[in-house]
Amino acid sequence: MKPQDILLNEIIQLTSRRWLHLQEYQSKKLMSNNGMRVQRFFVADTVNEALEAAKRLNAKEIVLKAQILAGGRGKGIFNSGLKGGVHLTKDPNVVGQPAKQMIGYNLATKQTPKEGVKVNKVMVAEAFDISRETYLPQRGVDIEEVAASNPELIFKEQVDIFEGIKDSQAQQMAENLGFVGPLKSQAADQLTKVYNLFLKIDATQVEVNPFGETPEGQIVCFDAKINFDDNAEFLQKDIFAMDDKSENEPIENEAAKYDLKYIGLDGNIACFVNGARLTMATCDIIFLNGGKPANFLDLGGGVKEVQVYQAFKLLRADPKVEAILVNIFGGIVNCAIIANGIAKACWELELKVPLVVWLEGTNVQETQKILNNSGLPITSAIDLEDAAKKAVASVAKN
Repeated sequence: MKPQDILLNEIIQLTSRRWLHLQEYQSKKLMSNNGMRVQRFFVADTVNEALEAAKRLNAKEIVLKAQILAGGRGKGIFNSGLKGGVHLTKDPNVVGQPAKQMIGYNLATKQTPKEGVKVNKVMVAEAFDISRETYLPQRGVDIEEVAASNPELIFKEQVDIFEGIKDSQAQQMAENLGFVGPLKSQAADQLTKVYNLFLKIDATQVEVNPFGETPEGQIVCFDAKINFDDNAEFLQKDIFAMDDKSENEPIENEAAKYDLKYIGLDGNIACFVNGARLTMATCDIIFLNGGKPANFLDLGGGVKEVQVYQAFKLLRADPKVEAILVNIFGGIVNCAIIANGIAKACWELELKVPLVVWLEGTNVQETQKILNNSGLPITSAIDLEDAAKKAVASVAKN
């Protein structure tokens, strides 16, 4: 794999953070509201609430689970010293001790940054014994790897999206997963509801992990993960209103207020671009010319002057930024709007770092006049390659 491929892959993975990922308790609430069987649970954000919830459950056994958007919680470690983000007990009165070491502390797992992620909420749920587990999909293994090594473990059903899943298909899938007798019908019913939920809420993924049975003969969705693409937001406003932004970087949340897509990277050359693909290309070409991008900043298509100003404000606040590269293709956006926003931001924010600008498209001649007459130390570029070279060179001089 080439270095630029690695960088591009890194950015693509990072941009997936734009997608809505629900916390486990939120996913389970959606599933429960749509007829799927999950454990009874409460959510708490204080130790006292966790204790009260444990008592209200009146369950034989209780499970306390830290709520973060990462897997591997059971084997994670808190910076409070507590080991494990999942704890079981039969005594509701002792729930407070692990809750005290969870809430407000960082939990580090294999899927979090090294410093971990702060836990703001815990789920207090009824714990069930599991006599047998299955997975939708197979747990903990890359699907391609399973397909190559154990293809018999993967079962597929082609569903006509207009007809929906048929009972015969659900029954067959339940049988494939090893459910027999009355459990087979239960499993088929739950599988049908999983599919219907997937369509109803415009999800990109509904994962049940594990999908198992209890010794008492119940089929239960023991864990849940539901993801959404941003394009579903206008259809699913209530669901997107559940978005828990507490795990985002503060700068990402600030950018979102102005419809800016911002992701911090490790470099020192800020990218100021309109369009996600163009932003990725800009990051790549900076890398290829010996530099490192400091961020992924996508202004989108319908750019307004206030967005340009706020974008510069965000970049100026990042101590890593030693230069800014502006790459705007004015197709549906007027380049003059960008130029006016740049000039205003540079004057009012007293921008101190080198600024390299390449603009192309609608009103580009007027744009050049605005920038040339601004009196600002702006370096113009003739194309993206030239812009990247000049941005990298400006950092090398500092």
